[in-house]
Amino acid sequence: MVHKFLKLFLTFVFVWVGFYGFTQSIDQANTFYKEGNYAAAKPVFEKLVRQSPNNSNYNLFYGVCCYETGDLEAAEKYLIVANKRKVIDSYRHLAELYMKTYRFDEAITMWDGYIDLQKKKKDDTSDSEAKLNQARNLLRKQENTEDVQIIDSVVIAKNMFLEVYSLSAESGNLLYYNDFFDVPQTNSSVVYQNEKGDKIYYGRPSNQGLNTLYSQNKLLDAWSDEKQLLPDDTSDNNYPFVLSDGVTMYFSSTGYGSIGGYDIFITRYNTNTNTYLAPEQMGMPFNSPANDYMMVIDETKGLGWFVSDRNQPVDSVCVYLFIPDPSPKRLKDLDDPGLLRRRSALTSIRDTWNEEADYVDLIRLAYQDTRQQDKKAERDFTFVVNDKTVYHTLSEIKSNEARNYYSETLSINKQIGLLNDKLNGLRDSYANGNKAMRDQLKSSILQIEDQLYDLMEEAQVMEKQARNTENLQIGFKY
Repeated sequence: MVHKFLKLFLTFVFVWVGFYGFTQSIDQANTFYKEGNYAAAKPVFEKLVRQSPNNSNYNLFYGVCCYETGDLEAAEKYLIVANKRKVIDSYRHLAELYMKTYRFDEAITMWDGYIDLQKKKKDDTSDSEAKLNQARNLLRKQENTEDVQIIDSVVIAKNMFLEVYSLSAESGNLLYYNDFFDVPQTNSSVVYQNEKGDKIYYGRPSNQGLNTLYSQNKLLDAWSDEKQLLPDDTSDNNYPFVLSDGVTMYFSSTGYGSIGGYDIFITRYNTNTNTYLAPEQMGMPFNSPANDYMMVIDETKGLGWFVSDRNQPVDSVCVYLFIPDPSPKRLKDLDDPGLLRRRSALTSIRDTWNEEADYVDLIRLAYQDTRQQDKKAERDFTFVVNDKTVYHTLSEIKSNEARNYYSETLSINKQIGLLNDKLNGLRDSYANGNKAMRDQLKSSILQIEDQLYDLMEEAQVMEKQARNTENLQIGFKY
């Protein structure tokens, strides 16, 4: 009798401890979820949804955890289960997933459903309706995606993106705002200087705090006559570039119906009224729901660049190299909607290439410094020591210490180039692979991205040390 009672008692204890521990686990997962720590909450909700595959809330929570941790395929699967059971938040999360994956028509359906349910609950729908309008706008942009050949891309630290641009002398010059005006690093803008060197365009914060576009002319040896270029505009405008005609200007703005962050716009100067015409928004793939900026067209080289932070870590951007078309063509009547999504989102630049086209010479020309070809046909590198001194070979560097620093910089840059090539290959494989392959490649891609970021920082430090050491050697005073 005692033995039987003890057995029953122990069974009760084990069941109670198990239930208590399980309840604690759910409570902890809910806490993690509410705090936005989805990686920690994910394993618990995964276990719960396996035990109760038809539980709508478990499917919702696990789907959101998958979405927030980057597993979009799994996120959609579980959110759809919740959506079939009319869980209101599943509409919103699916809409956001479809927006992220450029399935804007499906996003519109989800936003419509979400707004209907909000209205039944008498909730405020203003934010949802704004998202619905954005999805409709994005769908229109996607349907008019430009057929452009994007022939190369380089991922680089956000504060170094100008290093990828290499303009011909006829196209002017680009410089970082802080370097040009010799001010502390408080402005991330760029100064464009025309071919003659007598006019500059740039963005800087106005008295209202938003970036505003200005120009200045050079009178004798001084810059003066600062002029606001879009005086009636209250948007955040930045990153101007002007074609050699002195009339056509590209810039980036968060206004004028931007589809997300900075968008690229084009405007032209009306010489009759001395004002710029209403800006026109560039289409996809130039613009995206992320930040897109610094559109530059080198008419001499027949090439163009622009920057985007789409699908990039916080401190990195991708600089795309493309072939400008004076008569832009639109991608229409594509039989494959998946291909249109990939082309509009720039999932893989290979999708934009013409069959059997060879872009090797164009890519080489893009990164070739044509400004000094008349002085020296071949150069090992371009090392700007100061405003008056530029070296192109190690033998020109006077200081042995500076030479060692810069030699190390070149070595690191070579590693960066090799890693970039490897990373581009992995990204192409990831874009075209199945789920198993993507899962396998994901960690490798993230690891290489971390390596690249560290190497780019190291190269920047080494080059700065080389510059400072050499300037001390030659007696240059800042």
